[in-house]
Amino acid sequence: MSIAFLKRCWEHILHDIVAPTRPSSHQLVRLATPFGRGASVRRQAALVITARVQFLSLIFAVLVPACAIIDLALFDWKTGSLLTGLRVAAGAAFAAIAWSGERGGAHRYAWAILRLLAMLLVPTVFYLAVLHITSGLELTRAQLLAVQLYGLMPTIVLAGLAIFPLSALEILLYSVPVLGIASWGLMDPDVGLSLLRHGPIYWFMFMMIGVAMISGMSQSHYMESLVHHASMDPLTGVQTRRAGIEAIEQAMKRAQLQGRPLTIMFLDIDHFKQINDSFGHDAGDRALIAFAQALRQNMRRDDVLIRWGGEEFVAALPGMPMDAVPALLEKMRANGLGLRVDGKPLEASIGIAESAADHCADWARLVQLADERMYQAKELGRARAMLPEGRVVDMSAKSDAGAGA
Repeated sequence: MSIAFLKRCWEHILHDIVAPTRPSSHQLVRLATPFGRGASVRRQAALVITARVQFLSLIFAVLVPACAIIDLALFDWKTGSLLTGLRVAAGAAFAAIAWSGERGGAHRYAWAILRLLAMLLVPTVFYLAVLHITSGLELTRAQLLAVQLYGLMPTIVLAGLAIFPLSALEILLYSVPVLGIASWGLMDPDVGLSLLRHGPIYWFMFMMIGVAMISGMSQSHYMESLVHHASMDPLTGVQTRRAGIEAIEQAMKRAQLQGRPLTIMFLDIDHFKQINDSFGHDAGDRALIAFAQALRQNMRRDDVLIRWGGEEFVAALPGMPMDAVPALLEKMRANGLGLRVDGKPLEASIGIAESAADHCADWARLVQLADERMYQAKELGRARAMLPEGRVVDMSAKSDAGAGA
């Protein structure tokens, strides 16, 4: 088998199966495990898993006991009653899973995973119990057919994993107990497992695991792409306010855990209304794009840029102490903040707050302080940055002085 053939097969998977989004090799490795998911993706995955578990559990809570009429019709009264009782117990378990309360916060995803595991184990344990009840019985053709259909439950469970946005590792971990229980049920007391007799069953189950892995990873990647697009401002390509608030909140938590500062920079483009009134809204949009691009070029990899609303932007700078901020401001002033449609430089009023310097442990209050200082910079004549303790830095594009009192 040539490398070129394998490459064509891989391209076919990416183009026809994983489409409409095509992950990179790095993303595919990350999709194999759940550890690289961001908080937004984990929350969305938890919501999807919980909703599907609830829906399926409600259906099974009704259908499993209702099918007891088949057992009562096929088997003798004692066996039929035992199977009916087993069905009622399974239905009650499904109902409990469907109506169990949701968990929020950091444990939302773990709780969704546990509910999914419980839902998958119910039919698998039901399968073992059916084998125990029917073992040793002289079965008619109809009864034997019913038992053989029960024997398909582990394979159906494995196939059912394909509808959930799970990583390959999660699907593999879910498959282990199901395969173990299926092997226990298939094992002949006298000869154990037979390759000739049980090989096709295992082949089909492993095929279901493979399909579930591809489907789960594809769903996860598509969900990640949707979350990414929803969290990005379509005009400027920076984070939206909703996504940015979550990013700032997480950055504040990390800063407190690590004992590091968090700096918030609130920026408002000066005379933006004049651009719209003089040159039209298309020119205003181009100014916003140029401003955002200039800011991102001056920021570090871990910094977060957010379009807060209109011509207002917020930058979250984790780990940046206040004594490092003047150098960043000078870099921004020297590189410029983009150009207007008439070629004039864009300028902004900036308010800055820092968690340590402002003795602030609340992210919302930190943003509010930066916002208030931005308005103070406006009142002082615009094109300025207002820092804690009343320090002002001149951000005028025409100025050669980096700082003032």
